[in-house]
Amino acid sequence: MVDTEEIMELSLQLAGLKEVPEDSAIYVNGSDIRKVLFCIDAGVPELLLAKKLGYDAVVAHHPLGGTAAINFHQVFRRHIQQMVQVGVPWEEAEKTVEKKLLALEVQGHIRNYAHVVDVAKLLKMPYMNIHTPLDEVGRRIMSERIHNRIRENSTVQDVVYALEELKEFKNAVTDIKIRLGKAENPSGKVVMSHGAGTNGGFEIAETYFEHGIGTVVYIHVSPMDLEKLKVEGKGNLIVTGHIASDSVGINPLIHELEKKEVFVTRIGVVPS
Repeated sequence: MVDTEEIMELSLQLAGLKEVPEDSAIYVNGSDIRKVLFCIDAGVPELLLAKKLGYDAVVAHHPLGGTAAINFHQVFRRHIQQMVQVGVPWEEAEKTVEKKLLALEVQGHIRNYAHVVDVAKLLKMPYMNIHTPLDEVGRRIMSERIHNRIRENSTVQDVVYALEELKEFKNAVTDIKIRLGKAENPSGKVVMSHGAGTNGGFEIAETYFEHGIGTVVYIHVSPMDLEKLKVEGKGNLIVTGHIASDSVGINPLIHELEKKEVFVTRIGVVPS
């Protein structure tokens, strides 16, 4: 039995974070939680389903409303520290995120931020979302798996093989894809770019390539960004798949809740 604050704190502990990031929040507090509906995306239908089936709380991964939807763009700046850690100068990293950061802020201003939260309040259904903490957990797991397996003579395909060992990728409908470069290419230095709201698109991948990174791993990429990267023809890009990759970070929290004798039902989460 837990409360919503404990669930959020557990996620922060797993991620090694001290504060709740801007894209995560508790919208309706709850206590004495024994039964949780845990969803990649949880809106009004999932709230109604949880109420009908007797769940004590709904936990979403993606922010579909509230302050987290409006402030989502702020966590995109986490890309800066990830780039700096592998040798990109701070000023250049800041400049690289500017364009997409502005676009995310504009998109957030469009969001109907109150709708889902108001429904949760009317239903008196405890409701929260946890995004960046669980993406950071997933980023660390995938990065560790890559760096434990990859050597100086490793290929891009070896990176794929390393990630495919994770149960979420074994159980997923999607496959890990090499979207840029060839399987036999040397992997070079590999960066797992994740845990900063959303992927960095063309600009961030290109900046990594320009600073000695041989292979960038995204969990998803837009067709437009991919085409621009192909035109430039630098480096290798592996795309692991959105839902399977999110699940890599979500499942450790679910396992921790289950250790506390909380019954968890997954919707959209690939089991591990």
